[in-house]
Amino acid sequence: MSSMADQQRIHPVPDVEAPPQTSPTVPLVPQGTSKSDDQSYPPFHRTYPPMNSKPPKKRSRCCKCLCWTLSLLLLFILILGITVGILFLVFRPKLPKYSIDRLQISQFDLNSMDSSLSATFNVTITARNPNERIGIYYEGGSHLSAWYTETKLCQGSMPKFYQGHRNTTVLVLPLSGQIQNGTGLIMAVQEQQQRTGNIPLRLRVSQPVRVKLGKLKLMKVKFSVRCGLVVDALSANNTVTIQSSSCKFRLSL
Repeated sequence: MSSMADQQRIHPVPDVEAPPQTSPTVPLVPQGTSKSDDQSYPPFHRTYPPMNSKPPKKRSRCCKCLCWTLSLLLLFILILGITVGILFLVFRPKLPKYSIDRLQISQFDLNSMDSSLSATFNVTITARNPNERIGIYYEGGSHLSAWYTETKLCQGSMPKFYQGHRNTTVLVLPLSGQIQNGTGLIMAVQEQQQRTGNIPLRLRVSQPVRVKLGKLKLMKVKFSVRCGLVVDALSANNTVTIQSSSCKFRLSL
């Protein structure tokens, strides 16, 4: 019986595939120290991104919008430049020219009641359009004034008319005005004439126009003309000689 019980016992069988156990050759505790030595290590913290974090999209949308805006603006500038270049080559625009040919003074008298000065001028202006394919519509709302230094003597306006290609138009424009301190102005004019032998005047013109390119009528713009002229005298019913004159043209939208 005992021999049978010995045969039925289960004896452990070693695992031939398991690696052999080896004793550690490097001590777990460094030499010269003991397990009881205290060692302090900095705490280690690991940060994790939030569970519901999403990539920033607002900035990318703003960048795309800015890029599209700049691209459209550059495209518009390019198309506008090409259009202006083509129109310039086709029509070859030139600035109109203006000159003051004659100045007639019909009234420049003091009022004995209130010392005011009444002035009435007739100014002859020549307008030249040197363009071969461009016409000019002179619209209403113009303003014309004559000045001595900083004093406005009289004012008027230009009529509405159309000036065709390579056309020269002569305009006789009446100007009238009244100055309150007429005595001081008369004395200043006389002193100027005695000292220099002439009197400087300025003529200012503000005129809205529309330009016609072929059959295309463009939007209304405004131009200004500044003329300086020197006359020998400034008195009524006398022949006034224009010694010199020059005009400058400026366009404004």
